[in-house]
Amino acid sequence: MTRRALVIGCGGTIGGAWAVAALAALADHLDWDPREADLLQGTSAGAELVTLLAGGYGVGDLVAMHTGRAEDPVLRRHIAATPASLPPIPVPLPLAPGSLLRNRGGHSRFTGVAPRGRGDATWLQQLADSVAGADGRLPHPGARLVAYDPRRDERVVFGAPGAPEATAGEALRASWAVPGWMPPVRLEGRDFVDGGAASTASVDLIGPGAAHEIYVIAPMASAPGVRAPGLGGRAEQKLLRNPMSAVLRRETDTARAAGHTVVTIMPGPTDMRGLGWNFMNRRHRRAAIDSAGAHAPAAVLRALHSAGSPPHRIG
Repeated sequence: MTRRALVIGCGGTIGGAWAVAALAALADHLDWDPREADLLQGTSAGAELVTLLAGGYGVGDLVAMHTGRAEDPVLRRHIAATPASLPPIPVPLPLAPGSLLRNRGGHSRFTGVAPRGRGDATWLQQLADSVAGADGRLPHPGARLVAYDPRRDERVVFGAPGAPEATAGEALRASWAVPGWMPPVRLEGRDFVDGGAASTASVDLIGPGAAHEIYVIAPMASAPGVRAPGLGGRAEQKLLRNPMSAVLRRETDTARAAGHTVVTIMPGPTDMRGLGWNFMNRRHRRAAIDSAGAHAPAAVLRALHSAGSPPHRIG
């Protein structure tokens, strides 16, 4: 029996909106309910969406939440509590100054010297508490949330065998703990921050037997040369998008070499014009989801055809 994984990468407020639109298009093209994936792996904003899917919410619920049509009180409360577009002034205490000597790629070397964030992660804890079971875990047995330990230079997949024990709320807050923005989460004597600091999606952490097909939605990665317009777009491309894209390409090559079929869905030039360069711009969220709804389906079709996958029905 074919085992399938859905992986949703980091992306902040705006990337999360694009990921929802891309997920809706993927589900439509494949006639598939993503909640049926054997493995649901998310990083940062992707962990937020995986928490919702693993808690029983469907793609239609996620679209309704982002377009302001949700009637469910959990969804309405969650989207209303989206963080402000700029973080509170952080505490100038680095986690692991020695990280500058590392060279694993992405932004891992800078994470340990970033100041400690002071953002309020209560909204994430409330979301997790709303969908978790009595044991504090997510109902979906294949739910995985990725965080990063900058002192050990180690990515941790909460929910996977051998990972530190964590409730859904702890895992979600850790995966979303953007350095300099949200506070790290301390578990078992270790400080965990946003998994996107080391990898936008951590595709390579899916073991050979865990899934045969991997569908990756990566808002913060793009093909070479793809960026948002203007000077802000150039800066975002150089500082964020290019490093994340390079890491994702290496990880995808590793996954394919291990025998996985990987479909990687990323924003194209048209998508980026609608999303803009500030992926935490809360005021742009509604415009971003409207634009993504119009353009993300084309990105999904490109990815499916590029991977040689059928444009309809997953089974």
